Formats: sequence, structure tokens, C-alpha cells
Amino acid sequence: MNIQQRQQLFARLRAANPEPTTELEYGTTFQLLIAVILSAQATDKSVNLATRKLFADAPTPQAMLALGEAGLAAYINRIGLYPGKARNVTATCRQLIELHGGEVPSARAALEALPGVGRKTANVVLNTAFGEATIAVDTHIFRVANRSGLAPGKTPLAVERQLLKRVPEEFLQSAHHWLILHGRYVCKARKPECWRCDIADLCAWPAKTDPFGAQLR
Repeated sequence: MNIQQRQQLFARLRAANPEPTTELEYGTTFQLLIAVILSAQATDKSVNLATRKLFADAPTPQAMLALGEAGLAAYINRIGLYPGKARNVTATCRQLIELHGGEVPSARAALEALPGVGRKTANVVLNTAFGEATIAVDTHIFRVANRSGLAPGKTPLAVERQLLKRVPEEFLQSAHHWLILHGRYVCKARKPECWRCDIADLCAWPAKTDPFGAQLR
């Protein structure tokens, strides 16, 4: 995909959704961090169902740590991998209090040092909470980047690096949200809805489909 196509791709996504943002519900940067940790291998919908009650009862690191690991697990036990997530979130709350005064750090290294926080989670927080032009490559973005020819790569990190090089600067801040939403609702894994895709004519993927699942010619 050449520079003109990339420019057109993001111009169309912006026109359709001028102010994209995460679908995770949160009120503070701390709550965003916890929601993103919980969202690993889980849907945003399931996380939101759990965190509405959790954040109402324990909105701060201090309050969440006071729940204890078992107490926290009771709030999130419908989320996949919840025992490990309860352990990580409890440890993260403790570390935020002991090392950062209860505040979420804005430096990548400090974020990635928190239990349960990897590069993808750190990128989401840096982009959404701190306004950094980063891209967190999840399964949706990985799929869209490779299918479309926007930024092919064999690993999430490779795709991230290609996207940071190829996304025009004016779109870089919101590119993460546009791509994840496009992958979640249009460029789906099993049945991509190419017939209603705003960027289908720019996309390099050869197996485009019509509303009945047949391949377009």
C-alpha cells in the first residue's frame, strides 16, 4: 500500500468516526490500566460488566488493594484467566502505591515493570491516557494490517514497527482505535464484511466477500 492509499485509508476511517476511543469503560487513568490488564484474552463487554461494580466499590489502588486477591477475584470471576489477573492486579496496586505514590506512571519502562503489563497494555495506556502516538497491536490490528497490506508483519511487534513508519503523522494518534474498531466490526476474523467496508478498494486482500459469504470477483 503506497503513501497515497494509506492517506486515503485513514481519511475515510476518520470521516466515519472522527473521535474514536476505547470501548473499555473507565473514569481515571488507574481504572483504564486495570481494565486493559483485565481485557487480555477477554472481550471489552465482559470486562465492562465486571468493572462497573469493581470501580464503584474500589476506584483507587488503595481501595482495590484492600480487597485482597480473593476479594478482587469475586468481582472478576466471569472474566477469562481471572485468578492470574486478580494476582497481577493486586500486585500492580501495591507497586503503584509503593513506587509511584498511587499514580500510574507515564514512562513505558515503569509501566511495563508493573505485574500483568506488557508492551500492548503499556501502549494502550500511553496512547489513550497520555496522548502518545503509539499503536497497541492486538489480534484485530494484526489481522487488518496484514490483510489490507497496510503494514504486513509476522509478529505483533513487527506490525507495530511498520505501522509507526507507515501511518501518516496526522492520523497516528488515533490510528490504534480506528484499526481495532475496523477489525472488530468489519474486517472480522472468520467472516469479514467486505461489502460494507469503507476501504475495500484500497485493501490488498484477494478473498473479499459479499453479504452472502461468497467471494467477490
